[in-house]
Amino acid sequence: MLQRSGFDAVLPDAGRSARWTRTGFSRAYQPDAAGGVPAYRARALAARRARVDALNQRWRDASPREIIAAAVEAFDGRIAMLSSFGTEAAAGLALLAQTSPDTPVLFLDTKRHFAQTLSYRDRLVETLGLTRVITLEPDREEEARLDADGRLHARDGQACCDLRKVKPLARGLAGYDAVITGRKRYHGGERERLDPFEFDGERVKVNPFAGLTPKAFAELFRGLGLPPHPLVEQGYPSVGCWPCTVPAQGEATREGRWADSERTECGIFDPARTERARRASIRLI
Repeated sequence: MLQRSGFDAVLPDAGRSARWTRTGFSRAYQPDAAGGVPAYRARALAARRARVDALNQRWRDASPREIIAAAVEAFDGRIAMLSSFGTEAAAGLALLAQTSPDTPVLFLDTKRHFAQTLSYRDRLVETLGLTRVITLEPDREEEARLDADGRLHARDGQACCDLRKVKPLARGLAGYDAVITGRKRYHGGERERLDPFEFDGERVKVNPFAGLTPKAFAELFRGLGLPPHPLVEQGYPSVGCWPCTVPAQGEATREGRWADSERTECGIFDPARTERARRASIRLI
């Protein structure tokens, strides 16, 4: 405890040294370089987990609009929406604009987006009246060091995602307790067990569309009168970065992502990878 407070030596009173050797602490109060969770932080995270359980109990079968409204109220001022401005993104953005238009929207500019995605983003920003779109970009020095030839995606796809998505998002989420996503159970893979509210050990992820079927989501999208992403008519049911996205051959929503690879996620929703990125980002700042 004294070392954490700045002391580098201590001299106990005569005859009392045995007390010092027996003294121990089950949990530190301050953080340390070893990554231990201090007591105050552990209590805060436990409270956050309890809040997620309560929110799921109340809103598990609610509509996407109701879930977004409940999340904004529960995490007032410390919540943002993460949007790729992809093929399904407009629905969440429209509901947020109707419910809480001043909530920040985080956009990961990987520098590898299709031109159509960037034009679609600009169109939605204007159409929906979005005023707080925050663009997150990869660190320039790190990009120059790790991807000088622009071919990192071909050598190591996960490293490319870490550089262009995971690390920028870890920096961008500082100060937010919750983030709204567009993930759905019908996307398959790790998403099949999604709840509307999800605690990853650090932050709350809000998944307002988690329980919708493809048909229900399509009806909601049409009902909102939203323009489709320009690449949908070219056979792209899901759109990411251009080096790693191709038109889908089957009916799976995310089939065209990371084609000819076993990967199904970029890593931004992996708590362990996000924590490593957060620590790396602290060293960059």
